[in-house]
Amino acid sequence: MTNPVRFFNKNILLMIMCQGMFLINNVTFISINGLVGFNLTPIPWMATLPVMGYVVGGALSTSLVAKTQSRYGRRRSFQIGILVAILSSLICAWAAWSGNFWLLVTGTFVAGYYSANGQLYRFAAPELVAANMREKAISWVLAGGLIGAVAGPNLASWSKDIMPVPFLGPYLVLTVVGFVALILMSFVEFPNEVKKTTKHDSGRALSEIVRQPVFVVALVSAALGYGIMNLLMAATPLAMDVCGFSFSAAAGVILWHFVGMFAPGFFTGTLIKRFGTIEIMWAGLILNALCIAIALSGVTYSHFWWSLLLLGLGWNFLFTASTNLAMQAYRPEEKDKAQAAINFGVFAVMAVSSFSSGALVTTHGWFWLNVGSILPVVIIAAGLLWLGVQRRQSKVQVV
Repeated sequence: MTNPVRFFNKNILLMIMCQGMFLINNVTFISINGLVGFNLTPIPWMATLPVMGYVVGGALSTSLVAKTQSRYGRRRSFQIGILVAILSSLICAWAAWSGNFWLLVTGTFVAGYYSANGQLYRFAAPELVAANMREKAISWVLAGGLIGAVAGPNLASWSKDIMPVPFLGPYLVLTVVGFVALILMSFVEFPNEVKKTTKHDSGRALSEIVRQPVFVVALVSAALGYGIMNLLMAATPLAMDVCGFSFSAAAGVILWHFVGMFAPGFFTGTLIKRFGTIEIMWAGLILNALCIAIALSGVTYSHFWWSLLLLGLGWNFLFTASTNLAMQAYRPEEKDKAQAAINFGVFAVMAVSSFSSGALVTTHGWFWLNVGSILPVVIIAAGLLWLGVQRRQSKVQVV
């Protein structure tokens, strides 16, 4: 009798922790870069350029990260990403120390490379467990983001004034976090990595892969699902400020939003295994629709709290299931280019939603921002219905 394969092996536990370190970096950058930018630039509308630099840097890095993964494999590529994170934190620290706004933008742009690497952790997770545990691996590694969701804001708040220059401390703390992540990643063993030694072992052309209905729906759902979340999350503090709520009240709403994003990861994989990938995507989409409905029904603290909590839950279901769906569209030797295409789509939508969120909520208001969010929900729903039709026509079961 053979021993059952353990899910919580050393490698998957280390990847969960690495995801936590990645989200500490991600959440901290998003939390402070706008404020630091506002302090350093004489032109207020340029204050969010460092945030934009982070997202755009991630989008432009997806192709380079894919090539690095293909050439050096998972672990070494991830280590390179972490080294870039350390470098970018030091550049941002120097920018804060010298008061150089454009150096800050440069540092956050460079940090985008680490972001593009970190977005691949969820794809690498299934390689560390048995095939029948794939869904759990994706969701548990995403759940590791709860570490960053809690630790990131608290580290930023604690270290904000520990140095003579405001916000220098958080960037130095991120440097330490980077070294911790580098140590953790050095112990992860990725078995059976596909080695590409010739031009003929890279599988189908990307154009052929992306034309598949399964891939199209997975990409659209992941990208637009992230876009809805980013659009409404980024606008919430501004909307609550207009409605007369304190910063601490808004911070509490955002904290519970992060809990909604990452805590379900402890059981989302089990739900996908039991009910199916498409069904959980529909559940995430319904939660997004409920989020918008609550936001449109009022602007009390309770409305904001429930709306953002459901937004986080909906994102988790939709993003986790979309990742699982995407993995059915490509072969092992095609993973680098296919995953890069998905992440580029996610980053591109994030860039648009990051740029438009503040502008839309300040010019058209919270109500019409939520009305506009209905469109991507409808597009994802149409995609899922279309995939269902394609599946029935081709008699190919998608589970």
